[in-house]
Amino acid sequence: MPKDTFFSKVRGLVIDKFLKIDDSAHKIALGAGLGVFSGFMPGTGPVAALFLAFVFRANRAAALLGSILTNFWLSLITFILAVKIGSLVLNRQWQDIYRKAAAVFGDFRLKDLFALSFLDIILPVVAGYLIIGVILGLITYAAVLLIAKIFLHKE
Repeated sequence: MPKDTFFSKVRGLVIDKFLKIDDSAHKIALGAGLGVFSGFMPGTGPVAALFLAFVFRANRAAALLGSILTNFWLSLITFILAVKIGSLVLNRQWQDIYRKAAAVFGDFRLKDLFALSFLDIILPVVAGYLIIGVILGLITYAAVLLIAKIFLHKE
């Protein structure tokens, strides 16, 4: 009998948690999508996920779970992609933004924040994360909706 890997156990646990939520497939999927979206936005996360779930009448447990699964660690992995997308949208050179961000956050000193135009760094990064968050939130919504409809047989 093959041993379960760590990732297969985590995947099974996450799917099990989503499927045990007692709500419609749409509300579960919407909550998960909003959670993934808010998990990507720097400085937000579980609190924003719960707020968005309340506003859009989505499932709060799914939103919280989606946010926790994507919060911080996935944002770090997609940082360069966010810089590139945000720079493209704002018509800036991504290498310049990345270099400035690395200088500020690499050897962080509070006075460095005032020495540079901090918006030159933050605006492209936030724009990139916003676009990534929306795209992955929509993909999460569609995937969770499909899975929930298959396994829960709920409309």
